[in-house]
Amino acid sequence: MGHEACRMMVPLGAGDSVREQPGVGRMKRILFISCSPRGRAAESHRLAQKIIGHLMEQEPDAAVMERMIGWGTIGHVDENYAIAQASSSDPSQSGSISVSEELIQELEGTDILVIGTPMHNFTVPSVLKAWIDHVVRVRRTFNVTPGGKVGLLRDRPVFVAISSGGRFSGERARQPDFLTPYLTAVLGVIGLRDPAFFSVQGTGSGPEAIAAARARADQALREHFSLVCP
Repeated sequence: MGHEACRMMVPLGAGDSVREQPGVGRMKRILFISCSPRGRAAESHRLAQKIIGHLMEQEPDAAVMERMIGWGTIGHVDENYAIAQASSSDPSQSGSISVSEELIQELEGTDILVIGTPMHNFTVPSVLKAWIDHVVRVRRTFNVTPGGKVGLLRDRPVFVAISSGGRFSGERARQPDFLTPYLTAVLGVIGLRDPAFFSVQGTGSGPEAIAAARARADQALREHFSLVCP
């Protein structure tokens, strides 16, 4: 897969690359999945960077791995992946199953997950669904038991930054929300049980509405992180 879509960077140095030095203790790692086709110009990307900024205040030595998938850099699962899902034997490592393994190992090696995503047609965009299909894999990140599906990944903090042209929560909501319940359920399958959601809603209503939505999101972040780390 395109490794150029994933890079190590420090948010406080906006775009500066960083490498872990041999012999230095392991830095806490934050994995940032950016899902908008607008890239770094997206409201969801901006909000995610705000979340990462708060996290960096708590962990100033943390390393951030940013994976940009909004331009379709992750393909959909293929036949080899489907065969692996249906078989208990070791899967072939060709095709998209190798991409799946890379993305799972990337997730396993991180301590905090941040997802920045737009809401498309009331739910997640197809690029985020593709990432999910790769990392939610039977006998690898979850098992099926008589009592249901059991996650195999250790739990860790998950933050989701959402942008939406309409409003999907609160008194002025005018559209359904299938994004937050879906992400809560599907991430819970693999063991990530308590995602925190923040949003900038109503971005299709003009600059004043965007400014007000940004202010509400910023306030929600301040309140959340003041409770987590007074």
